[in-house]
Amino acid sequence: MLQLLRPVVYFFFLLFTFVAASDVLEFTDDDFESGVGQHDLVLVEFFAPWCGHCKRLAPEYESAATKLKGIVPLAKVDCTANSNTCTKYGVSGYPTLKIFRSGEESGAYDGPRTADGIVSHLKKQAGPASVELKSIEALQKYVGDKDASVVGFFSDASSSDQADFLRTASALRESYRFGHTNAPELLEKYSIDNAGVLLFRPPQLANKFEDTAVVYPDNQFTNSKLSKFLKENVFGICPHMTEDNKDQLRGKDLLVAYYDVDYEKNPKGSNYWRNRVMKVAKTFLDEGKKLNFAVANHRTSSHELSEFGMESVSGDIPVVAIRTAKGVKYVMQEEFSRDGKALEQFLQDYFDEKLKPYMKSEPVPEKNDGPVKVVVAQNFETVVNDANKDVLIEFYAPWCGHCKNLEPKYKELGEKLADDPNIVIAKMDATANDVPPPYEVSGFPTIYFAPAGKKETPKRYEVCKTRCF
Repeated sequence: MLQLLRPVVYFFFLLFTFVAASDVLEFTDDDFESGVGQHDLVLVEFFAPWCGHCKRLAPEYESAATKLKGIVPLAKVDCTANSNTCTKYGVSGYPTLKIFRSGEESGAYDGPRTADGIVSHLKKQAGPASVELKSIEALQKYVGDKDASVVGFFSDASSSDQADFLRTASALRESYRFGHTNAPELLEKYSIDNAGVLLFRPPQLANKFEDTAVVYPDNQFTNSKLSKFLKENVFGICPHMTEDNKDQLRGKDLLVAYYDVDYEKNPKGSNYWRNRVMKVAKTFLDEGKKLNFAVANHRTSSHELSEFGMESVSGDIPVVAIRTAKGVKYVMQEEFSRDGKALEQFLQDYFDEKLKPYMKSEPVPEKNDGPVKVVVAQNFETVVNDANKDVLIEFYAPWCGHCKNLEPKYKELGEKLADDPNIVIAKMDATANDVPPPYEVSGFPTIYFAPAGKKETPKRYEVCKTRCF
């Protein structure tokens, strides 16, 4: 019997070892300073065990740590058990990610919170700010990457021009890939006498509507000048939006076509629809219309699609949506046609201001007579913006620990004020409903007071120092 049990025991031992193994370092108040000081570069996550965002990040963070093993270590600190460290580094929400260099805080990590995004970002941080390219073959391999490449050509390696370029590369390395060369054959190939910079867009995105390589028109290679040039030219007419670059694209008036974009397995099919988007886009851009365009994979953009009410998308034919810099959303209702006419009409209606904005909303409650009124996007105007009533509204997330702790007190407040017809205590699930301007919600819970007669300028109420992000 003992011999029969041994394989079972051994199996569970291996299983436990596999589950328990982790490539993420864990620091405490006692060893944080010495821990980060051992590494030239380390990424640290400050988290709370109950935080929903932290739980969603955990498998991505673990995967990134495994992929970066031996290159850049990833670490974490439980702020519920190590408050001294978290207080010292100004942690006010979870998860907070910070980069440390040689034991000193270098800055916040604001990149994608996916394994691939973290890996890509930290590899750029770990390597040289600008890669030296010594041959045509080396340059061709470098600019063949899926991301754009910025290459400086200098006849004199000790020139002030190259020094300025390298300083710029160091400052902008988080956003762009930089390379430089002093090889005479490369300067000759690209007709550069003394110094010059070329921006190479990804070859997989080459098209007939724009140049693959863009020449930097200035003869000064400072941060401000190069940065402006790159921001204006790096993406071209219609880039492929990914986890790595989406933060650079967002914050603008942006149209995105979502479909089965896959430049590794199906580059031809990916460009088939992208070219149709570009053809229509170029028509409007040539007329001086202001809008940015992109294509994105529908599977990796499922969260964005849900925000547009398009959860069930096959990916065979693009679905299209616009989000403005102010957060106003528009969805193309017509099916994307191969001749581009549907997209053309959608854009014309957008520029003519004929489109009705899309608002994600839960259904309006049939009964809403409790002490705390339930607000959704569809009844926000009638409940919160009632000009005759003072309204206190909490924006919450169902998973938020702070929100759960606040709930009984908030309900008690509603009960005490229930008899006053001029006061409304309300709450809104900000994960299931669009929050209208001027309200801004970046963490939970967020509470605003909207006084009668002053709905345009609601006042934010600070409920606690630490919120869920």
